[in-house]
Amino acid sequence: MTRHSAIMQVLTHPQVKKNPIHWRAWREGRIPGDWQLISWVANDNMLARDDADHTRLRTLVSKAFTPRRVEEMRDYVTGLVSRLLDDMAAGGGEADLKRAFALPLPMTITSELFGVPEEERPELHRMIGRVFDQNITSEVAASTHESLQRFLSELVARKRGEPGDDMTSALIAARDEDDRLTESELVWTLILIIGAGYETTMNLLVNAVRALLTHPEQLDLVRNGIYTWNDVIEETLRWDSSIQNVPLRYTAEEVEIDGVTMAAGDAVLVSYGSAGRDPDRHGDTAHLFDITRADKSHIAFAHGRHYCLGANLARLELAIALPELFERFPDLALAEAEPRPLPSIVSNGVEELPVRFTP
Repeated sequence: MTRHSAIMQVLTHPQVKKNPIHWRAWREGRIPGDWQLISWVANDNMLARDDADHTRLRTLVSKAFTPRRVEEMRDYVTGLVSRLLDDMAAGGGEADLKRAFALPLPMTITSELFGVPEEERPELHRMIGRVFDQNITSEVAASTHESLQRFLSELVARKRGEPGDDMTSALIAARDEDDRLTESELVWTLILIIGAGYETTMNLLVNAVRALLTHPEQLDLVRNGIYTWNDVIEETLRWDSSIQNVPLRYTAEEVEIDGVTMAAGDAVLVSYGSAGRDPDRHGDTAHLFDITRADKSHIAFAHGRHYCLGANLARLELAIALPELFERFPDLALAEAEPRPLPSIVSNGVEELPVRFTP
């Protein structure tokens, strides 16, 4: 589904589900365990659950992302941004902005929130990156699917023995005391929230910086106070969202969407990125990055029951990171004209973003 109207129908239709038990090919055993998208389908978290089951899992995790708790993180995020920019400046006048800034910012925040030790974060990043990479071999897809579960299972085991002031320990307590989470649900919830919590924000930050550096007239509008950093964030979410397609949804019965009839058991791929550039929704300039447009509405964080829990945190991180970055390095510029795109149908971004600046 690529058109905004069709996607909205899919996201709100009561008979389009997230649980793969509704997928005919899945029930018939035609989806191999080493498929490159296996971790997006064979998971045991809210991303693959519906109705009361989804509500149960979402309610437990939502406590980490209440508006109050997110706002309480403002000072921590501000301090982290400042330290990362200090490190960039100390490294000279060139850097890969993604590796030096956009990656460690959300990864550190999410890892601290869920108690992932600092020395284990690079390995976690490597595995999460493979989940979003559809160029990997089937063997790597299968091993990553297993390794990621093992990695988070070990984190759960350590936190169960030595609980901390983090959301992993809180989810363990909910599972052990109230028996509201199975062990598999606990592990897969961590995979979803930790992985999605930094990968998406990392790419969104990179996309916003790249958009501004390739549209200097838009950057000037913000620097002169005519438009706001919030305008930049929302237009980036519309024009160059960090998530393009989310596998998958399934028709529980025969469904008609925008005049097209789908049989029960069909799989549906929702293209959130395409919806943001739909001219039927945003007019003839939908393909242009323009922070001055009146309607910057988007569904980059999905819509309805599966709306992204971390949306407020992602917005907070960018609202602090972007102005600080451009204030610290006012002559920031791209060092390469065409960075390599990510090898993914899910994530949208570039493999690296080389920049130059006066330290």
